[in-house]
Amino acid sequence: MDDSDLMDRVTPSGSSLGDAVSAGGQSEYVEEEEDEDLYYIPERRPSLDLGTSPMDTSQWHYVDQANSPVLSYSSMSSEKSEKMEKIDESLTRGVKHTACGPEQVRERVQSSPLDNFENIQLVRADSYSSCYTLDSDDCENRIPKVRNKEDTVPESPDALVLIHDPNEIRHPSLTVEFTFKAICKTLGMLSDGEMHYFKRILWRRYPQSFNTPPQSMDLLDLVDRLLECYNLEISLKLTKYVLEEIGKKKMVDYLQSLCIRNEVRYDLRQSLKKIYGEMGGDCSKQGEMRSFDDVFTNLNIKSTSDNGPNLEHEVLTIGKLDSNRKEGKQLSVQDLMSKEWLDKTNLRFLLLTGGAGSGKTMAIKKLILDWVEEKSHQHVSFLVPLPFRELKKFEDKQTSLLEIVNELYPETKQLREEDYRSDECLILFVFDGLDEFCEKLDFHNTELLGDPTEITSLNIIMVNLLRGRLLFRDVFMFTSRPLVRRCIPWDTHYDELDLRGFGESDKDEYFKKRFINPDHADRVIAYTKSFKTLRIMCYLPLFCSLVADECENIFRAKGLQAELPRSLTYMYTKLVLALTRQYRVDGAPALSPDEERDCLMKLGKTALTMIEKGQFKLTRCEWKEVGVSDDEAVVNSGLCTQYVTKPFILFQERVISFIHPTMQEYLAALYVFLSFRNHGKNIFEQQLKDRFSRMFKGHKAMEMYKSAVDKSFTYEDGKLDMFLRFLFGMVLHINVDLLKPFCTNSAKWPNMVDDAASLIKKKIKENQFPGRNENLRRCLEELGVST
Repeated sequence: MDDSDLMDRVTPSGSSLGDAVSAGGQSEYVEEEEDEDLYYIPERRPSLDLGTSPMDTSQWHYVDQANSPVLSYSSMSSEKSEKMEKIDESLTRGVKHTACGPEQVRERVQSSPLDNFENIQLVRADSYSSCYTLDSDDCENRIPKVRNKEDTVPESPDALVLIHDPNEIRHPSLTVEFTFKAICKTLGMLSDGEMHYFKRILWRRYPQSFNTPPQSMDLLDLVDRLLECYNLEISLKLTKYVLEEIGKKKMVDYLQSLCIRNEVRYDLRQSLKKIYGEMGGDCSKQGEMRSFDDVFTNLNIKSTSDNGPNLEHEVLTIGKLDSNRKEGKQLSVQDLMSKEWLDKTNLRFLLLTGGAGSGKTMAIKKLILDWVEEKSHQHVSFLVPLPFRELKKFEDKQTSLLEIVNELYPETKQLREEDYRSDECLILFVFDGLDEFCEKLDFHNTELLGDPTEITSLNIIMVNLLRGRLLFRDVFMFTSRPLVRRCIPWDTHYDELDLRGFGESDKDEYFKKRFINPDHADRVIAYTKSFKTLRIMCYLPLFCSLVADECENIFRAKGLQAELPRSLTYMYTKLVLALTRQYRVDGAPALSPDEERDCLMKLGKTALTMIEKGQFKLTRCEWKEVGVSDDEAVVNSGLCTQYVTKPFILFQERVISFIHPTMQEYLAALYVFLSFRNHGKNIFEQQLKDRFSRMFKGHKAMEMYKSAVDKSFTYEDGKLDMFLRFLFGMVLHINVDLLKPFCTNSAKWPNMVDDAASLIKKKIKENQFPGRNENLRRCLEELGVST
């Protein structure tokens, strides 16, 4: 070995932050002892010395250059060489992969770095390592002794140089924490012998990074040292270079995959934050958009399904229907597809069901944003939301699952097919609104599909996803209204959870978060508590949102002390319009005005019949007589819900109920009102004297109301009292205007408020039914008349 060969292994002391010099050579080396006189180690100055005085070089001495490395090495006896090699090997065998690095860099980890890779915690800031250069005070340089200032170290013409372009923009995802973990995870896969070989080459190639051979360092100390002496990009390049030198090409590819996934994960999070991070105009804060977390309130999620509708009622006492009698465990959004859940159940498929307006989309938004902000679900490498409203554009196209993902989220184009199949790269696909998928799913005759890149139809993709045939290493979460069970094959293993909206305390919490002004929130909370039924219905997040919107508009126009709506009918009409109209705009098949009105009339007629019989559910066989499909009632209109009764072990029956008993009573009142308004028909008297009249006078309308009151008094349990309240509420012009889309008669509705109030006061004065007077006073409140 001549002088030039030795000098090729030494990096000049003048290297800058962006340069790391790697000397070329063979991939195998003979262990050789170094001459201690060949190098000297300058005295270290205090770290990060910001003094202005120049370095004192007066005490530097120039000495004669040492003998040739060849002479130095040849002077060593073979016995001494063997002895040193044994010492080196013993040091390697003695290395235990535990963290024992500097306290300012990381905390000590007391177990295998590979096993505890995810638990490695760094306190180093992102800019910490990049502030070092090869001449950093904390990187002790090994400088060859030279005879005079003019002598320089020759550089080998075939030396490989790792060059970092200072103009290159670093990807925001490349942080100290990621780089540290990625290199640790990659090197942790090396065997003891391979790790020893890696350190030896690192020592030979980059001696300027170490003041002692790295064989005594454990894995974490070694990576710490790299990040202290080189910037992040060079640290990764250096690691890849040495791995290639020892023949570990697959590990180089693995490290490169970690870097690519890290960039995609960062870009995907940024994209999802823009899509789901803001609430929208109804939650504006003085013109500024409020974040979703500002208004999110915990949801009532139960570990058991088939719990049936909420049966809390202001007037009636309704026993629990014969649904799932198990209370179930209370869950949070963080529990959905959590690592603990996956480990415990070993299932890859979760179905979250809930009635219309129960907060399914709100739960999905929270799940997504928690992953984006790294608050939960960090065991998931990628979270990919695929709402069915977005998937509709692919219904008539030939496509593949990967093309769909890439089109909706262009950031994922860097991912390779093997990333979707890797055990280490867990992907959570979230399909929101399975009930909005209108195509028929044929699980018996549809072709099998196991390749996510294969071009086919969306229907075939969905069938194979629901059968668990496609991407069997990833996990899937679907949300839907309850009727969707029939869309899942009987042999698919999945878990089902029930979303039931807000709990009692969550109702107040929602309004406190929704309104910036606490006085506004307190006023709205007091307002909802003044109406028991209004308070009950606030279990639906959608209903809470409607109430908040209405109150917010009034406060903005008239101030805090303005009168809030006293009509319960008004808020229910708003809810019905939101469910039947807005949902159709987003997903449900459109109906003509006549079809929509006909559907509501059939549902209302059924609701009235059920109320008179004291029924709150119908079996599917009984439902066929209604004339409205269960798809239309449960999925498209959202006015009904379906669940499975479990009275016996071997017997289950699907039944259909309205989403709440008061919705059943409202639709019954709407049926009676529209029958009179559109057809001149008094449901309680069967016909009027002039049944063909289209122009109604006040006394004829009052005949209908009088017969309804008389009918309600025939039931001692007051089962028609809430129905009567809604019916009187429809007298108000504000409600008549909202119901115009369902009216065919263009005649002006007479002002009957005074006549209706007189009728109610007369019944109260007669005092024939003392126990019913309170409910009659509620009818006066509905009319806005004081008692």
